[in-house]
This record gives sequence, structure tokens and C-alpha cells, in this order.
Amino acid sequence: MTSERINPAELARPSGFSHAVSVAGGAATGRMVFLAGQTGVDRDGNVADGGVVPQFERAMTNLLTALGVAGGLPSDLVSLTIYLTDVPDYQAHAREIGAVWRRLAGTDYPAMAAVGVTRLWLPELLVEIQGIAVVSTD
Repeated sequence: MTSERINPAELARPSGFSHAVSVAGGAATGRMVFLAGQTGVDRDGNVADGGVVPQFERAMTNLLTALGVAGGLPSDLVSLTIYLTDVPDYQAHAREIGAVWRRLAGTDYPAMAAVGVTRLWLPELLVEIQGIAVVSTD
């Protein structure tokens, strides 16, 4: 299974995402893993203190934990949707969030979208991350 990040010169230069991710290999060499939305809540149900950056870190850690148990690596992520209750706050912390991403997942960015929402499951949650990965079965 191989994946290719596609970032056409005709589009704006991406920063922290890829415009498209192509996956080759089919069912014989890879399987899709659909990752449920993860939030900044730990195993005991405690929401990460300190705002959007710690909540993003906890949500990404939770997502990558689920992916790891499914046999995948961060580089297997092909698509992520980030749901945000405060888009300007997320934008204001973009550098810090980017540093968290690179520390946890590296620099192979999946296709991504960030979506502003009114609220998440718990009112104190600021971010939720949902993803799709293609995990090699070789």
C-alpha cells in the first residue's frame, strides 16, 4: 500500500494539510480504518485544562492511540476533520497546534478540513478530531 500527498501548483500552497491523498494497493494490501471523533477528554472523562492547545493534543493522542491499536501509524492518516467551537481561537494558536501535530504525527499531512460548530458533546470541549486511515496489511 502506498499513499501519495498531492498538492497541485495550481492551488494555494498548503500549510498543515494536503489538498488530496491518493492511496494505491486496494483491499489486498491495505484496509481502511475509520476513526471516531476524539476530544480532549482523558480515560477518566476529565477535559484537558488550558484551552485549545492542550485539548487538541489530547484529542490527537486519543485518535493516534485508536489508530495504533488498529495497527496503523500517523503516516497512514489520509483524511481528518477537525471540529472547532472557536475558529479564531484555533487560528490564534495555529503555531502551537502545528508544533503539537509535528511532535505527535510528523510532517505527512492528510487531507484536512476544519469546521466551526456551535458546540460539542460536552459544553467545555473546544475541539474534536475525526479521521480515516489506510493501514497496510503487508
